[in-house]
Amino acid sequence: MIRIGILGDMGSGKSYVAKDFGYPVFNADYEVVKLYQKNKKIFNKLKKSLPKYIHSFPVDKKEISNAILINKKNLTKIIKIIHLEIRKKLNFFLKKHKNTKIIILDIPLLLENKINNKKDILIYVESKKSEILKRLKKRKNFNQKLIKKFKSIQLPISYKKKKSQFIIKNNFTKKSVRNGIKSILKEII
Repeated sequence: MIRIGILGDMGSGKSYVAKDFGYPVFNADYEVVKLYQKNKKIFNKLKKSLPKYIHSFPVDKKEISNAILINKKNLTKIIKIIHLEIRKKLNFFLKKHKNTKIIILDIPLLLENKINNKKDILIYVESKKSEILKRLKKRKNFNQKLIKKFKSIQLPISYKKKKSQFIIKNNFTKKSVRNGIKSILKEII
């Protein structure tokens, strides 16, 4: 099995690129949303750890955001609780797809949480900062302060780019992404 990890800045189009490969994708952000909506144990752990902020089930993303904005240490607490469960889901995904030729890992903190293996192929999604900001501002829960807090726990973009074996330039057209994916797949298969 070839494991491909997708790296890049927030809003650079990592999930879009991951889906466009046409292979099974483990999307950590999607899995976190499912945990917030359906996992009562996660809710109870979050409520116990952050009783001032977490009140309702399914977990309201606004409550999570408020907790993070008020105190950066809350982000660390949330990650500790969520991360363990995401690892379990990832292991299940890997077992389920053990005979698949290629799998894609769309995990925002792939390097930071040491989820990647040495043999993983890392691909950096490069986008113009101005385009990224435009895209982020369109998001329903856009909050500049929240984005800064998330970025503060991430490795520098320059480091992620240097660690990557490939770069896909995403100018937010299907053609640019598809061409990048095709040339990468030619090299690795």
